[in-house]
Amino acid sequence: MDLLPMHKLGARELPGRVLAFGVFLPWVSAQDGFRVWVKVIHEHDQFLQRVPPARFELQHQVDPDYGDYWSTQVDLTSTPPGMAGTRWGSDGRYVYRYTVQRPGVSEELDWVIDPFAREFGIGKLSAITVGYQQHVWGPVETQWKVPPVRDLVMYELMIQEFAGDVDATIQRMDYLADLGINCLEVMPVSNVSLTVDWGFLPIGYFGVDERLGHRKDLQRLVEAAHERGLAVILDVVYGHTSSSFAYSYVYRELGYHENPFMGPFAKDLFGESTDFRRKFTRDFFFTVNNHLLADCHVDGFRYDCVPNYWDGAIGSGYANLVFSTYRLLESKQGSNEHWQRFFAPDGSLNAIQCAEQLEGPVEILQSTYSNCTWQNETFESFRGTARGSVDDITALGFRSGLSGYPLEVTANGETIAKTALQYLENHDHERFMCNFGMTLADNDLLREGIRDHWYKLQPYLICLFTSCGIPMLWQGQEFGENYFLPDSGMGRVAVYRPVRWDYFYDPVGRSVVSLVRRLIAMRNRVPHLRGGSHFFFNDFGRYQSKKLLMYSRSSESGYSLVALNFGDQDQTVPFTFARGGLYREELHGQDLGQVAAGQEKWLTIPSNYGRVWTIV
Repeated sequence: MDLLPMHKLGARELPGRVLAFGVFLPWVSAQDGFRVWVKVIHEHDQFLQRVPPARFELQHQVDPDYGDYWSTQVDLTSTPPGMAGTRWGSDGRYVYRYTVQRPGVSEELDWVIDPFAREFGIGKLSAITVGYQQHVWGPVETQWKVPPVRDLVMYELMIQEFAGDVDATIQRMDYLADLGINCLEVMPVSNVSLTVDWGFLPIGYFGVDERLGHRKDLQRLVEAAHERGLAVILDVVYGHTSSSFAYSYVYRELGYHENPFMGPFAKDLFGESTDFRRKFTRDFFFTVNNHLLADCHVDGFRYDCVPNYWDGAIGSGYANLVFSTYRLLESKQGSNEHWQRFFAPDGSLNAIQCAEQLEGPVEILQSTYSNCTWQNETFESFRGTARGSVDDITALGFRSGLSGYPLEVTANGETIAKTALQYLENHDHERFMCNFGMTLADNDLLREGIRDHWYKLQPYLICLFTSCGIPMLWQGQEFGENYFLPDSGMGRVAVYRPVRWDYFYDPVGRSVVSLVRRLIAMRNRVPHLRGGSHFFFNDFGRYQSKKLLMYSRSSESGYSLVALNFGDQDQTVPFTFARGGLYREELHGQDLGQVAAGQEKWLTIPSNYGRVWTIV
């Protein structure tokens, strides 16, 4: 894959108060009678009825690699007709859009969004700030190191719902670091047309949506995270776009039977897909990755909806993108600049490339350069167990150990550590609390999990943080957030569900967050809980039939026994210890005493809770 020539794309400010605009519109040629304009207005004037946007025609050229290219320059020191007495020519943000004049048609194709814009206005407007002051990175960027995937504790958040905007999210950074997590998975920040939106139908990729902040606000967020020991990965949407995205909208409205960017490729799970058979499409998203890594200093990506661009391990889609991104980063080894963050002392590369490939999570790890993946198998076992299925306790025994998942894969002479995420809930599902009973409401959107049943969460949280893989919390989960989420419809993505921070202070919130803090601290303190082996004591009559789950986490130098009780009754059961030693219970500091290898002891596991005994 190749990087697009971004120096001539999008809107840029040149010396002398000149704005330059450039856009690729393949198959839209002046030779065929097309004309293209840009409409520009100062943001302050955009809602004034007496002030129309200024229009400037773009000139056509042919790029040897990507075809039809349109560009122009606008002198801000020269006042266009109708702009006298306005903010034209002053510093500040200007919003703009392109229009296309079709041959033989009087009506213009309006509201063509700049696919290379670095900033955005309200709705479907692109933007550029005149007099823009670049973010100045601090010294942490040449010192920060991305943690290895085996050591990650992840926290998924949506900026708008988590805190409101980027600035407010930065103010919560100390809380997140104090919680003990070390990686933020941020839901899409790319531009969308709606004010309340999850961000999964992008219309602009090279900046931060205006509802969240300014383009350098993301840089400040990443730097603030790094200063507190937190990695940042962005949720990126490359397999589909909004129908308003320029390369979907223009060719559909022009009536083209083919599209130089969009089209059937793998699956069309969310409308029209991007077509990775096209070099332009491949290079576009590779360039987005480079932009976010180089300019925003993010530490990796969570690739949304991989099935939409998965065409196999040697295909032109997803596998090619993560491989090319890996090679891009590999080429930066030895740099003393911010790129050094990806390289461990032994030279290994710790960039985070996480797939959302729920259809084949094991395959995606075995056959691509992804080093982690979302997977719903453990989640489904958690949910089945919460709904009373004893068989799902057995399934959870295997899935908590990521049975069948590779720990590392060697390809092309390179060995890459691999793992998968573990979660009770994420943005796609109702809060796990809903499994223990919900309030009644006339409208499903108003239903909530009953927080008085919070204690039933405890064994699931203990399992989450003692399982193999990367544990992930979804914003507010750590203090008992309890929203319900429908399985389909606009009620999923177009309803604002802000994190209710007041929950943090109520009795339920204090109890849940106290347990979560202890569990994360335990995981961070005990190495074999992060990277050790897993053994499931699969004895249905002795354990699972009593709603108990027993497994160990161990390494050559450490050993822990995890005992979980998902039932409403305390259980006392026999257990034969494989390793001898002095065992201490991690959650409450109680000594089990000296145990000999091969010795059987009777253990009591409290209802809706668990125990973690570790050799000290």
